[in-house]
Amino acid sequence: MSLYDDNKQSFMQWCKRGEPMIWLNAAAVTVSTLAVVGLLLLLAVRGFGHFWPAAVMQSNYVLPGEVPVAVMAEHVESESVPIEQLLSAGFNIDTKENFVERQLVKLGNRDVSGADFKWVISQYLQDISYPENAVVIERREWGNFYGYLQSIKERGTKVTSAENNDVWSEFQLRVDRAEKLYKQIEKIEKGDIGAINYRLEKLRLSERKIELNEELSASRRLQIKADLLAERAELDAQYKIMQSQLSELYQEWRRDSFIMETASGKTRELQIATVVHAYQPNGMSLFQKISFYFAKFGEFLSDEPREANTEGGIFPAIFGTVIMVLIMSIMVTPFGVVAAVYLREYAKQGVMTRIIRIAVNNLAGVPSIVYGVFGLGFFIYFLGAEMDKAMFPEALPAPTFGTPGLLWASVTLALLTLPVVIVATEEGLARIPRNLREGSLALGATKAETLWRIVLPMASPAMMTGLILAVARAAGEVAPLMLVGVVKLAPSLPVDGNFPYFHLDQKFMHLGFHIYDVGFQSPNVEAARPLVYATALLLVVIIALLNFSAVALRNHLREKYKSLEL
Repeated sequence: MSLYDDNKQSFMQWCKRGEPMIWLNAAAVTVSTLAVVGLLLLLAVRGFGHFWPAAVMQSNYVLPGEVPVAVMAEHVESESVPIEQLLSAGFNIDTKENFVERQLVKLGNRDVSGADFKWVISQYLQDISYPENAVVIERREWGNFYGYLQSIKERGTKVTSAENNDVWSEFQLRVDRAEKLYKQIEKIEKGDIGAINYRLEKLRLSERKIELNEELSASRRLQIKADLLAERAELDAQYKIMQSQLSELYQEWRRDSFIMETASGKTRELQIATVVHAYQPNGMSLFQKISFYFAKFGEFLSDEPREANTEGGIFPAIFGTVIMVLIMSIMVTPFGVVAAVYLREYAKQGVMTRIIRIAVNNLAGVPSIVYGVFGLGFFIYFLGAEMDKAMFPEALPAPTFGTPGLLWASVTLALLTLPVVIVATEEGLARIPRNLREGSLALGATKAETLWRIVLPMASPAMMTGLILAVARAAGEVAPLMLVGVVKLAPSLPVDGNFPYFHLDQKFMHLGFHIYDVGFQSPNVEAARPLVYATALLLVVIIALLNFSAVALRNHLREKYKSLEL
């Protein structure tokens, strides 16, 4: 036998052992794992790097034939572009290179220059320096401001200037003071006055309910109205006190201002009340930068969004995503389990049962937007409108449940994920040995007792598997939520201190829709891009945490009932 025949025979035996498929599967798993890890690293670097205090560069931007322009900015990214692209755009560039490097820099000062970001050609940046006294002001509106702190004013009178060595420390003290006042104002507006407004609205609805109730006698109607009027007068008095406190706080909050000078020499007077953060990145030590980074990251996780969702935090979106998934899980699990138990344990196995199973499997493949349209038409326009007529007639024509909200979003996603739970639970029930059921029945247990004490506990890992798949799909859905409850901005959480404390009728924010809105609907694309990466990674982390929790519970149940299977 020749060497060729030996090699051919060895290769055939190697193929028959299935080793090519083993290596192919291993390669596929490796590539998939590297792709996932690479994606997560990309999201982490591009997203979480946004919170690091970047150095501020000052230079002169000198284009051929144009007046030099003083630039103070943060470097965002660099890229090489063909020289023909810049020449066609009107740039007069004298170079023999085929590619030219350009930089995207964050200029800030949008209320002065009109643009936050600008592309500049690297070779025309001259006299680059990083002055330690360059100040970055992060504002509640109009984005960042870059410049030099010149002086501080109190009620229009200058109290300190750049000639004094303590101007920066004095500025920080007044920023901290303004931040404390802002928190007091926010507490009164959202807490105390919000509670009063909520009670006033309830009184209005109570008065309306009395007018609609024809069974009340005239004397009883007058008595109730008098009680409501007295309560309204008490609330109005409290409201006036709160308004007076707010007026005083606002005057103190807006007391101070400061003068900033831009790189081009222009001056601008700004209110300290508008400052969120003020820092000098070029003069910060490594420890100060790390501390600032974690403070900004904590703000991102715990604060409300601002500036058309391109600044601030995303806590309302995190809360809305988690609470919607939890409500959806509470709804879908019992319905899915009951349906699976009926199909497997009680329904007569025949043509009709097979048709139902085929229908359930097909429902799992229906596009999610179809569920959104169904939820809008049935749950909101029909069921919600009927609930308003029966339970909240005093609020009409303003809808209570006849409008998109947290409840209908959760119900819609529960309906969307119901086929997954049914199929997974039914497969788990099918794997339970028949002799366990027969042994339980032989010992005198009824079918219901056997089902409750033997079958369902052993099938609980399969139920958890269905729930895991449901959570993984529902948490990332966006299309149906756009129709049944999610909105661009809803800083008020559906949980508060007002009875009934948990408001299922409220609209809410969602991380998936937040990514879509910031990434594709933002008026400031460059400013929003890092938040898209950070929010996307955070959504992945939250879904992973929810899944890991369900997996841990499933593994615990599997170990607990493993002895019964043996």
